[in-house]
Amino acid sequence: MKRPFVIFYALIIYAIAELFWWGYMLVRLQPNRFGMIMGEGSVFIVVFLVGAISLHKSINKERKLQDQKRNFLLSVTHELKSPLASIKLYLETIQKRKLEHSQILDFAGKCLLDVDRLNDMVENMLLAAKIENSSYTFPKEQFNLSMLVDGVVNRLQINRCDFKEQLINAEIEPKVEITGDKFALTSVVTNLIENAVKYSSPCAEVNVRLFRKDGEVYLLVADHGIGIADNEKTRIFDKFYRVGSEDTRNTKGTGLGLYIVKQVLDKHQARIEVKDNVPAGSVFEVVFG
Repeated sequence: MKRPFVIFYALIIYAIAELFWWGYMLVRLQPNRFGMIMGEGSVFIVVFLVGAISLHKSINKERKLQDQKRNFLLSVTHELKSPLASIKLYLETIQKRKLEHSQILDFAGKCLLDVDRLNDMVENMLLAAKIENSSYTFPKEQFNLSMLVDGVVNRLQINRCDFKEQLINAEIEPKVEITGDKFALTSVVTNLIENAVKYSSPCAEVNVRLFRKDGEVYLLVADHGIGIADNEKTRIFDKFYRVGSEDTRNTKGTGLGLYIVKQVLDKHQARIEVKDNVPAGSVFEVVFG
């Protein structure tokens, strides 16, 4: 993309230089029309520069979008290959070795976790596509949000570090009911918790709280991870945007999760705010009015 920009700027410089040259020649031929030539030339230069700057911004925006799409495709490829390779390895082990029944159940359970991971990613991509082309209607119903959050927490719970310590620490007020799209809000809760786990260090605790306060329902997801810079807090909900640069980013992801979260919550007239956690990490606060 550098070569087109060089040609673009070269043409602009050439056009402006030609404009000055022809202006100079006209002034020499008709010195009595100096004021008119300078006025019209100035207007032309201003319009030309405004157009050139607008075109530059459009090209630069398109270039960044293409880079994000390319990174998205690379991320999706990696996200697909990793669980598929894991599933294949477990199944080949079951097929080729004589294992105890408990080992087979353990491997099957791990395969199912990878299948859930693939399913979440596919649902994210489908939901994002439907939201973008306005084909998703967000059907509303009254349901138990406490059970939904508890189910997501149990599915994403990781307990490999210490049998006495849970990775996800949940405080869920019982029988919290809201009216909304249960499928889409499941995606919201899943994405928020998965993000907190993804951007935390191994075995670091993630805190999930659901409670009522002053007639509103609050969902808080807090981690002790890398945190989010202030200048990125307003951009993390953009489609394909991911925290950090491509050179320094280590975490996996497609850049769709928080985009879906914001779009779904907007359709439910719910608010989401990103705060700094103490001493490190981030807190995502969702409020249903």
